[in-house]
Amino acid sequence: MKKLLLTAALAALIPASAMADSHGTFKKSAGDILVRGRAIAVVPSENVDLSGAVSGSDMLSIDNQVVPELDFTYFLTDNIALELIAAVTPHEMNGRKALSGVDFGKVWLLPPTLTLQYHFDPIEQVANISPYIGAGVNYTHFFNADGWDEAVIEDEDFDSSFGGALQAGVDVPLSGNWVFNADVKKIWINSDATVTLVGGSKVNADADINPWVVGVGLGYKF
Repeated sequence: MKKLLLTAALAALIPASAMADSHGTFKKSAGDILVRGRAIAVVPSENVDLSGAVSGSDMLSIDNQVVPELDFTYFLTDNIALELIAAVTPHEMNGRKALSGVDFGKVWLLPPTLTLQYHFDPIEQVANISPYIGAGVNYTHFFNADGWDEAVIEDEDFDSSFGGALQAGVDVPLSGNWVFNADVKKIWINSDATVTLVGGSKVNADADINPWVVGVGLGYKF
């Protein structure tokens, strides 16, 4: 299912260049600020290992989400920029294997990600599109965990995560300072979590979430 969502999202980006005016220009210069609003699909590539009262690998599933996202890009030079993204995503968790049928509830993620980008010069032969690549760091804060099966689970606690991020995208000029944007990120998120079962016994979880984040949206250059 996750591969299908990712493939569909990427396929939707292919005709994006048809939206651009082939005579338009969109020059990025040092000091420019580019603000974009995107709709993003967050597709976890999760692996959750449990130990303690319950042990095993790949014991939880974490669902996909589509949410709005806001990002800010500041150009240090004509080609080098810093981008900061801001979004929150809720994710439902359910048991697998021996825990099949157990509802682990929902947890919210706040994953600000900062990337250093290289923006290539516009490609005149392809509607003046401006591709870019980036790499950076992610910090993820987990909050408001709730909704679990209270007949089985008493409490859940998630540690914050630091990890890397890789990125590739393209800006397609529309009109004036407006652009259409398509962007793909791979973000590494890991949390050490503790699940307290009814009765007081504990389950420790090593949760690798590591989502693909695929986004499309509009941007405006100031």
